[in-house]
Formats: sequence, structure tokens, C-alpha cells
Amino acid sequence: MSKSLKQALKGLLVVCLTGSMCYSPAYAQQRDNANDPLLKIYRATATRVNDLSHTKLDVRFDYAKRYLYGKAWLTLKPHFYATDSLTLDAKGMDIKTVAIVKGGKNVALKYTYDSTQLHIQLDKVYSRTESYIVYIDYVARPDEISATGSAAITDAKGLYFINPDGTDKNKPIQIWTQGETESNSVWFPTIDKTAQKCTEEISMTVDKKYVTLSNGKMVSQKNNPDGTRTDTWKMDLPHSPYLFMMAVGDFAIVKDQWRGKEVNYYVEKAYEPYAKAIFGNTPEMLSFYSDILGYEYAWPKYSQIVVRDYVSGAMENTTATLHGDFVQKTDRELLDNNNYNESVIAHELFHHWFGDLVTAESWSNLTLNESFADYSEYLWLEHKYGKDEADAHAEEAGENYKQFTQYAGDRDLVRFHYHDKEDMFDAVSYQKGGRILHMLRNVVGDSAFFKSLNLYLKTNAFKPAEAHQLRLAFEEVTGEDLNWFFNQWYFGDGFPKLDVSYNYNDGAKTVTVNINQTQESGKIFQLPIAIDVYAGGKKVRHLVTITDKTASFTFPYTAKPDLVNVDADKVLLADINDQRDLSTYIFQFNNAPNYLDRREALEACLKDQANPAARKVVIAALKDKFYGLRNLAIRGLNLGDDAVKSAALPVLQQLAKDDKNATVRAAALKQLGSRKDAQYTSLFEAATKDQSYAAAGAALNSLSALDAEKAYTLAKQMETSAKGALRNAIASVYAKKGNEDDIAFFAKTFDEASGQEKVEDAIQYVAILANVDNADIVIKGIGQIKDMTKTFNNKMVTNYMVNMLQPLAKRKLDKATIAPADKKTDLMKQYDYIKKVIAELKD
Repeated sequence: MSKSLKQALKGLLVVCLTGSMCYSPAYAQQRDNANDPLLKIYRATATRVNDLSHTKLDVRFDYAKRYLYGKAWLTLKPHFYATDSLTLDAKGMDIKTVAIVKGGKNVALKYTYDSTQLHIQLDKVYSRTESYIVYIDYVARPDEISATGSAAITDAKGLYFINPDGTDKNKPIQIWTQGETESNSVWFPTIDKTAQKCTEEISMTVDKKYVTLSNGKMVSQKNNPDGTRTDTWKMDLPHSPYLFMMAVGDFAIVKDQWRGKEVNYYVEKAYEPYAKAIFGNTPEMLSFYSDILGYEYAWPKYSQIVVRDYVSGAMENTTATLHGDFVQKTDRELLDNNNYNESVIAHELFHHWFGDLVTAESWSNLTLNESFADYSEYLWLEHKYGKDEADAHAEEAGENYKQFTQYAGDRDLVRFHYHDKEDMFDAVSYQKGGRILHMLRNVVGDSAFFKSLNLYLKTNAFKPAEAHQLRLAFEEVTGEDLNWFFNQWYFGDGFPKLDVSYNYNDGAKTVTVNINQTQESGKIFQLPIAIDVYAGGKKVRHLVTITDKTASFTFPYTAKPDLVNVDADKVLLADINDQRDLSTYIFQFNNAPNYLDRREALEACLKDQANPAARKVVIAALKDKFYGLRNLAIRGLNLGDDAVKSAALPVLQQLAKDDKNATVRAAALKQLGSRKDAQYTSLFEAATKDQSYAAAGAALNSLSALDAEKAYTLAKQMETSAKGALRNAIASVYAKKGNEDDIAFFAKTFDEASGQEKVEDAIQYVAILANVDNADIVIKGIGQIKDMTKTFNNKMVTNYMVNMLQPLAKRKLDKATIAPADKKTDLMKQYDYIKKVIAELKD
């Protein structure tokens, strides 16, 4: 499961109506309540009484009722102890028949059903050597059940009918499923636990015009006399029920291949020309992960499908990953994507080793799925785009985790006490877990790290596993006892806070590095790190291990060091207060190799741009090899300082025109725009033709501040092809003008948008509706925003939109109090409707 929806939602609550910024993490939760009785429950791995060995389903769909009519044949046998009963998860179903298959015939069985679980009395006592087949005829009614999701998965209905009656002309008709955590038991009866593994066969009867996708390979297609078609998909390798999937819709299928296996991309037909641009690196990812793990991709095919109104970011359904439509982008939009899509694609693919092949035996061990998928993003970016890109990605992930702890508290990576299994999908399981794997890789070395992963996969393939089995694999390969690492990071919470100081003794020619652990928890971390001493034009590395609250390490030198670089590999998940002079950071920028070395140095120099040496670093960073540092330098420029302005403006102009990275061009155009200097008018006007929407949008916004009419004219010319940041910029230009004739643009783009983009559009929609007095237009727009909010069905989105609408209502009321009679009625009509919508959303 991708965390991308969480990341997308991170922006929702950061823009206040005043325009000020206030951080609210994407998945902020209430701090765990020590008195919560649910936290006192030990979440044991589910007892395995019966084991699934095969699931066969025959399903058809009723779009009008949003029902699935299903038949299921489940092959099972007792796990160890003999049993005469079977309990299946089956949520909100209408159970028609329960029988055991004997000699090809169905023999009815006694059962009880409580709308959540189906308790079946078998026809006899079965031993662990005896298999049996249970047949169930049922109706699944996903829209009629009450299901609550999590911050990662915002709904838990399992089966979703999208625009089933076709009333929304801007949205395709689709059906898709979402099984994690335990939602697939909404659409088929099963033992909905991660430790279960079985093979699978699904026959779907659909209208002939639609295509289908499921796990494994399609083994047959049969046209039916009534205009339908039955597609049968079969998976011959065992996997967990939560990884079963179905999708139905009018998709374009773009075919690729890898080592003789099908690799297909299912997208909306409008995005067919861009499918290879979006997903085309998948075969290379398959090779890279297969080779680096020494374990070739095990499954018979790999497909990826993009659906509308998805309730999460993406999901690693075995051989059939499902993505939200945020990944559907044109080639122009991909210029601004900075490999974000690829990180999600890599994340879900890596799950096919960590999660699908070897599966966490319980949600308590979710880290065995999600931290590996999180770290796979680092591995892919490092391989494809270089270590700077990977390190920047990791640094952001680490900061997300730290911010999460400020709002939600910290917790163990592996934890057997939680309020709800959905709470496991947090920044600890994902981002912290990924950083812990990076530290483990550094501790044991690359060769041992990947050899250990290979052993873990081979030992536990097609089985459930827990964190101790990962530790045992590492211990077998390295020959070392690693309990200290796993107890500290997997079965303990927190991260170290280090205060670092230095004592130089020129007489003895030694430097002593003092490291004090200052975390309030009192927990003392064991931290193997590298310390590099740069002196006399040479670098000497010292490997040390911090084991106490206060540690000191003394190193000799012949010439006084220019830099002592603590945590030289920049791998620690820690807050480090490094008490050093600015001169050491300046040296560090020019001599230490890692992205985080240069970033750390640049951040220090940005604070002191009046210093000529620091300013020189800042200007050099504008030309750094990595676009992320160029962006950071651009955003941090103090152009109020004449010396900075004189040195930076020529570079900014060049970056705005020629930088190979679209986001750097956009940042430079925005910074130049902040000058509101007419000499840049022609530059901004030319840049509105940039292929990058981000750059073109930044140029249009900057031009608007200088020549609003020219910007308005250009916006009119560009609006039909605009997307992303350019569309937002056009909306800003229109909002300033407040022309009712431009409302059609907002209404149309809002209808066509989806996901996070729709929320962003709503913000601008509200802004322009505030300046419109036509009641019909305002009521229609507010109605669109209301419908969007209800579709999201997410508390954060709802609260945000309510907070947007409240001052809008007040504005309409204030205008009404001073308006002439002919306008007052219209304004009060708007006010009353907005208040009604607010009340409806609050309910």
C-alpha cells in the first residue's frame, strides 16, 4: 500500500484563509490515550484453525443496485488440529446457500451468520490430512455496509462502483476492489488474515465493451448470448486474500514485456499516448530488483491499472497493482513530477517481494511489508537517478516521520498493542521503517545487506513472516548477534538527539569529539557511525560506536582539521546539534561528497548571506549538480541584500531560461517575479510558453503582477490546454479580475479534476466565487464543492472545506448589509445556501 494519498493530503490543511502557512501532517492522529482499553489488548496473530488452499469465484455485477452476485468454492483443510467447524469472514452479505461439495454435488450445511462472520458446521470432523470444499452462494452489498478506513485507506467497502449509472459525463464507469486491510471479505467469503495463503481463480461476467483485470493470467474469455462476456483469471501461486483484486472498465491496455512475461498498463484512453512515459521504466525496475535481491520476480505477469476515486494512493495486489488517478499525467505534467510517480511505481512493485511473496503474518508486523516498500523508493532512485536524488528523498521521509511524532507521538516499529489495525499505517511503519533499513544497510555493508534479504526471501517465500525471521536471516549471513539493533529500532520507539562539540589541542595535535545524547526519553541508543577528519588536504575515516549517554572520541592530526564530519555517511535517523563554525560548513560544501553534506552547509550559509564566503557558497549552490539544492538556494536567496542581488540576479535569469529541470526554472521565475521589476516582462512572457506547466504557471503569475491585462489575455489563450500549476496560475489571474464570464473555466476544470487536484481547484473556486454576486453561479459552484467534499468522505477534507466556506458566508452577509435592495436579495440567498451547505457537511 502506497503512502501517497497521505502525502497528497499533507497539503490540505496548510493554507489558511489568511494566506499564512501552518503545518498539519497528512496522517496526524491523536496521541495514544494511555487509558484507551483497546491499547491494552495484545494483538496476537490470528489462530489458524483452517487453512485456505484454493479460492474459486464466479461473479457478476448489478450496476443499478451496486451489488455483486457471487458463487464461491473454497478449498480448505485443518491447519493442525482436527475440526468440525469453519469460520469465514463475510461482511454485510446476503447468504443464499452454504454447502459442502461431495461427489460433485452440493450438500447443505448448517450455519449461523452475524453479518460479519459466517460460522459453518461441517458435515464431519476433518483431520489435517483431509481437504474439503465449501460452496457459498451470496450477494455482496458494499454500499450498504458501514465501514471505516484509516489515514492511508480512507474507506473500507472493499468493492467500489464508480459512476455506475453514467450520470457524471466527466467520469468513466468502473468497478474496482481494495482489500487491505480486511475489506476483501466484503465481496467474497474468506479467512481475511494476512497469514493465509491460497491459489485463486476468478470468473467475471461483464458487458462486452469492458475489459477486466485480476490476479494471475487470463485463461479464458467466453462471449455470452446476452451481450456479456465471462473472463476467467487464474493465479497458480499462493498469496493472501487481501491481495486479491478485480477491476472492470473501459481501459486502454498498453502492452510491454519483461523476460518473456506480460507487463501491461491499463489507463483511461485519453492517457494511452502517455502510458509508456508514466510506466515505461517498469521493466527496468523488474530487472533491477530481481538482480539486486538475487531473487527473480516470482509471479506470472505484472499489470498496473489506474482507477478513479481510489480510496488510497496505490495497492500492491499481486500481479495487478492498482493506482489512483494521480499517476495519470501527460508528458508536460511529467516534466514537473520529479520522479514522484516512479517512487510510487517502485514502491508497489517491490511489495511483490516484500508483502506479496513474503507477507507480514499480522498487522503488528506491517513493517515487513511497508518499510521495505518505502526503502525500495530509495534503492530505485539511487540506481536510476543517482545518490543525491535518493538521499533527498530519504531526508524528506525522515523529516515527515519526525513531524508525525510531534503530533501523534512515537511508537515501536513492531507493535502488538494498538487501538485499531488501521493505525499501523503511519509514518513509523513507512518512513521510519525505511530509514531503519538504510541504517541497517550501513551497519552490515551492502553485500551482507542484500545477501540477507535474499536469504529472508528464500526461507520465507509464499509464507507469512515476522520481524524475528528478518533478524535471523541477517544474523546467519553476518555471523553477528543483531538483537541490539532490532531491540533498539524494531521493538523500541524514539530516535536520538545528539549534541556534538569539539575540543582541539594544538599542543598534542588531537581533536576530541564529544557526543551527548539529549533525548528526553532517557533511552540510550547504540550508534555505529563514521567520523571523517579533513586535514592537510586529506580525509581520514574513523569508525566508532556510541554506547553511552556521553561519549568522547579523540583523533590525532598533523595539521589542524578543516572539518570533522560526524555521521559522515549521513545515515542516522537523529536530530544533531553540531556546534561548529561557519568556516567548517563552507569547507564542507566544497569538499564533503554527499547531498546532505552540501544541503547542511548551504542551510548554514543561507542564514548568513551578508558574509562574503557564505554568499559565495549560496551563489555556487545555484549551479549545484542536483536540482534539489538549486531549488533550495533559489528559495533562500535574500535579494534585499545588494551584494546577494548583484551576484544572484544574472544567475537566476539564466536558470529561468535554460535550467534542464522544470521545477528549477519555475522557482527562478517565481523569485524573479517577487522583484516586480518591469525589465523581466519579456522574460516572463516568453516563459509562459515553457513546456513545463510549473514554469509556465510561475511565469504567468509573475507577469500578472506586472501587467495584469497581458497576463489575462495570455491566460485566455492557454486555458484549453492547461493542467496542473499552469491551470492554477490561470485561475489566480481570473480570480484577481473577478469577471463572471470566467466562472465557466472554474466550473469546467473543477468538474474534470480529481483527487488532490480537485481540492486545490476548490480553493481557487471559492476565491473567485467570493467576488461574484450572481446567486445562480455561486449556488452552482458551492454545490459542486459540496458534492466533491462528500465524495472524498474524509474528515480532513471536510473540515478544510468547512473552514473555507465559513468566511465566504460572512463575506456574503457583510456585503448584503450594505448592498442596495436589488442585490441584497441575491446576496442573502447565497449566504443562506452556503450556511446550509456548511451545516450539511458538519453533519
